[in-house]
Amino acid sequence: MRRLILKMSMSLDGFVSGPHGEGEWTLRSRGEDSAAWVLDTLRQAGVHVMGSRMYRTVASYWSTSADPMAAPMNEIPKVVFTRQTSFEPETADGWASARIASGDLADEIQRLKAEPGNDILAHGGVEFARSLVQLGLVDEYRLAVHPIALGSGRPLFADLPQPLDLELVSTTSFEAGVVAQVYRPG
Repeated sequence: MRRLILKMSMSLDGFVSGPHGEGEWTLRSRGEDSAAWVLDTLRQAGVHVMGSRMYRTVASYWSTSADPMAAPMNEIPKVVFTRQTSFEPETADGWASARIASGDLADEIQRLKAEPGNDILAHGGVEFARSLVQLGLVDEYRLAVHPIALGSGRPLFADLPQPLDLELVSTTSFEAGVVAQVYRPG
């Protein structure tokens, strides 16, 4: 059975975006070593899952990007979760063939986990990621903690139905101050 891995960048004070969805702060502490860690995570994925807002935000960027992460972002199959009945995938290469999942989130994720292949990698956005966390669907958290305090924003672990015990699997420090923390539910 495939695992669902949630990869998110996070501020030191626990926010995954600013109050209005800002995320450019993650670029200030990006270095070659932390980018290589993200690239390794991407290359291990058998499928990307994301919410429809995140899909719309990143599809046009990655389809034309020269960033080293563009190849796996474009090549790995995608599943877009949406409640919109008329959602149409982007026409960009690698993104146009995205599968649309509009059923119950837990049921759809369980179906994906039962399929053969490498792990499932979730990128967000915030609301989609929170739903995965709240439903207990995440098998591994790969959190890139950036050396910045935002003071306010949108936390990943909001509105949990109960405390979430996690086991620290690994920690990797990067030159620009980012710390990758990998956790699994305990």
